[in-house]
Amino acid sequence: MNAAFSTFALAAVACWGGGLLTRRFHPAPGLMLYSTGIAILAAYAGLLWWQLGRPPMRTLGETRLLYAILLPAVACGVALRWRLVWPMIYGAAMAAVFLGINLARPDAFDKTLMPALQSPWFVPHVVVYILAYAFLTASALGSARFFLTGDDTLPACDHAVWIGLAFLTMGLLFGAIWAKEAWGHYWTWDPKETWAFLTWAIYLGYIHIRLRHCQARRFAAGFLLAAVAILGTCWFGVNYLPSAKTSVHTYTQP
Repeated sequence: MNAAFSTFALAAVACWGGGLLTRRFHPAPGLMLYSTGIAILAAYAGLLWWQLGRPPMRTLGETRLLYAILLPAVACGVALRWRLVWPMIYGAAMAAVFLGINLARPDAFDKTLMPALQSPWFVPHVVVYILAYAFLTASALGSARFFLTGDDTLPACDHAVWIGLAFLTMGLLFGAIWAKEAWGHYWTWDPKETWAFLTWAIYLGYIHIRLRHCQARRFAAGFLLAAVAILGTCWFGVNYLPSAKTSVHTYTQP
């Protein structure tokens, strides 16, 4: 499937680029073309699932693929809700970067799935987390735009954070139930669990800032940029920490 991936990835990127160019003059056809790019990647993920006989969500490369599907979809929803164009540009650009990483570092696909992952909680746990990452990284771009252009993007960022935090909360709950089923404990302060909780607490702190200190706009925007660094550590960085060697969550490839 690695050879096919390049074809699907390039086709998706071409659709996103064509959709963004078309949308300037014909919004509806442009949106349809952009959505076609998402559908192409989703079709590849479906074929990969069928070929492997397991959800393609085990390795970091597979979660990057899922992110490249969900982020443009989230960007479409944000763009339609608030009539903005930049989220779609951002969604396509970030998805293309993640697809490029996968092209440069292709996965060694195998059909094995360790016992802990053979759980009905596996798919919903991963999906809600990737959705959370998609919304929360979109909010970080909004805060960066606030600093660069002065545009008041924080209201849209706030909505993205609320939705992302809701998905993070579901991810923590699903993970706790899954951990109880797999290892007999809801929570063990494993490195991945610790960083997941820290990420959740950081975004909860952002909401507190916005509700109690709504005029501190520059501080809030800066806080979001710092928060996305914590999120990135939770998703990728934990795998490179010395403590990851003893983590029960180490079953992915970098």
